[in-house]
Amino acid sequence: MVKHQPLQVYEKQLFVSFVTGIYGCRWKRYQRSQEDSSRWECTWFIILCSSFLLVLFWAYFWLVAQNDFNEFNWSVYNRSGAWSDETIPILAPTTVGFSYITFLMILALFHISLGQQLNLYWVHKIGVLATLFTTISGVVSVDDIWGDEWDILLVSLQSTAPFLHIGALATVTAISWLVAGYVVRRDRSNFQVTVLVIYIIILLAVYLAPLTFSCPCIMDRHTLRPRPDIIGRRGAPMLAPENTIVSFNRALQNGASSLEADVTISVDGVPFLMRDRTLRRTTDVGKVFPARQFEDASLFNWTEIHSLNAGQWFLKSDPYWTVETLTARDRLRIGNQTVCSLVDMLRLAARANSSALLDIRRPPPEHPRHRSWFMDTLWAVQKAGISPKRVRTVTWTPDTDRGRVRGLPQSANEKLSLEEIRQRGITSLALHYSKASHTDIQEYLAHNVSVTVSAVNAPWLYSVLWCSGVSSVSSDAPQVLRKVPYPIWLMSRSAYRFIWLTSDLVSVALVIGIFCFQKWKMSGMQNYNPEQIVLSAVANRTNRDLNVMKEKLIFSELNNGLSSTEDISLFPENGYAIYSQGGLGD
Repeated sequence: MVKHQPLQVYEKQLFVSFVTGIYGCRWKRYQRSQEDSSRWECTWFIILCSSFLLVLFWAYFWLVAQNDFNEFNWSVYNRSGAWSDETIPILAPTTVGFSYITFLMILALFHISLGQQLNLYWVHKIGVLATLFTTISGVVSVDDIWGDEWDILLVSLQSTAPFLHIGALATVTAISWLVAGYVVRRDRSNFQVTVLVIYIIILLAVYLAPLTFSCPCIMDRHTLRPRPDIIGRRGAPMLAPENTIVSFNRALQNGASSLEADVTISVDGVPFLMRDRTLRRTTDVGKVFPARQFEDASLFNWTEIHSLNAGQWFLKSDPYWTVETLTARDRLRIGNQTVCSLVDMLRLAARANSSALLDIRRPPPEHPRHRSWFMDTLWAVQKAGISPKRVRTVTWTPDTDRGRVRGLPQSANEKLSLEEIRQRGITSLALHYSKASHTDIQEYLAHNVSVTVSAVNAPWLYSVLWCSGVSSVSSDAPQVLRKVPYPIWLMSRSAYRFIWLTSDLVSVALVIGIFCFQKWKMSGMQNYNPEQIVLSAVANRTNRDLNVMKEKLIFSELNNGLSSTEDISLFPENGYAIYSQGGLGD
């Protein structure tokens, strides 16, 4: 009487070898194991998942923050004093790190789905930790330098939330395959129940997430307001040096209906256009007046300011990577630009039948025009010959000085209550997009207060504000927004409600089906005879065209005794090697 050990048939598993080889450097079959992963490797899997979520958040932040890349470079310049595109050193490692962590995450999930033991290679562990710590340091640095930019994440959800919901729904539905395979095992534990409860909570949260969405573009098409006017913020600074005549011309050529400029008053009372406190970044003051390059721009007289070149810096630094697109004639014209006066800019607006929005910076206390800056501004408006009604001012001054700019429509650059707007005599608001919520915009419009939203450069943000009903936006990229003739997406509430409920029901059906299938599969494996599995595999060998190797067939007596002779019979025609023992009785 003998006892048979089940026949073991092995096939070449190229995909499994690929997954385990890259993830854990286990290229050979004997190096792999289907036993449960150790706690140490499970800890590394948790670290990998945490790194993936953090890098995903980091990558999404920079994706939507493209709208404000120029603001980021300007913030870094104000700290370092050197102008360069600081987004490149961030975007390059972010792209590499995100791709790397995502690839490892996919391999880890394949390990779990194939029942392979997790064993992350030590080189990958170093890579995961390096990516994790680099991302954390990046988040901390951005919070310190550019902390206000985090608001764009909430703003972006007004555009991306419906699509992120579909992606999240597909993800949690796919993960149900792994969860079901884990919780339907015969040996139940408290941890399995905990995993199931957590998964159900996450699933319900994703199903109900649309209840919290506030998307302006989910609306009836007939209620969509006219296309917002585009204001050239410092002209078209991506195509020409900011606050120069050629930049304002480019803005008008690309569909801007108004022009916005930063106004500074010179020491002799001439308003000119300059964004920075000093002249270092956008002029050659370091070459012409090297000893005064760190002085406040308003402490120069107009003759000195007008002698500076305001275009060569653009050609040399190429801040928006657009210089290569310029013709030789454009480069020559840009290279000869000087600092623009307010009068010249307003004359250009008058000729183009356009309007102007002025951000006026009050001179410092030691400045001789500290108290008369408003008269200098009125003088420039009158000299330019433009109607005062077409000039709006945003004065960065106390309310006691705001009333002195008589004859000019005034805007506030902060969110105010309707009562404060009436008391101050303000006709419009110029708000940053992070301060202008959909609810606030609707309230202002209902009381005939126009709203201009600034720093709008991305089509998705322009579309959201269009659906919100703003009358105009201030943009560094009018050449980009002119190509948006209609909101990127617009959907009625009934249509979105149908998509939401349908996708949820499909997900529920798939999740239930996956759990039932995994339960049926597990019960079938528990009731199946291993020798039947082997015979089935042998019978189907020729049909699948697989290279099958017979590894061993062991006969052992009940008392585990072996005879002294062993013969090996090899049958080349079927590829099996059979171990036989002489002298064994039945």
